[in-house]
Amino acid sequence: MLPRTSVLERKGIFLYDNSLMDSIRIDKWLWAARFFKTRALASKACDLGRILSNGHEAKPSREIHVGDKLEVKNEGGDFQIEVLTLSQMRGPAAVAQTLYRESEASIAARAKAAAERKAMQQYAPLPEHRPSKRDRRRIIQFRGGG
Repeated sequence: MLPRTSVLERKGIFLYDNSLMDSIRIDKWLWAARFFKTRALASKACDLGRILSNGHEAKPSREIHVGDKLEVKNEGGDFQIEVLTLSQMRGPAAVAQTLYRESEASIAARAKAAAERKAMQQYAPLPEHRPSKRDRRRIIQFRGGG
């Protein structure tokens, strides 16, 4: 009897077989770890200085290794992580979360920021109704259009 294998393994895709890699480009790893939807966005974030590797700004072509400390700033928040595993293939979110470990301070800071955003929504007044055509014209004129 054959041992049970996952569907991905039967198709020749091995999610955990990264033993041959000792380094990988940071933009490829950030994409595989699902911090960014595309490699182009990961590369752009590196160019804009939103990615720090061991305290230094990282270019997209910078090689990272297991144990490196990264600071990632994206629309999801500010992450301080440690690289646990290297992967150049984007897989499911559950697998992507095993590639890194987020620091306790980072988790607490992101939770605090989320709570602050939620609290601010309580004080933002909601409009009573949709803007009329006249109101929309005034809004567009105020914003500098038309």
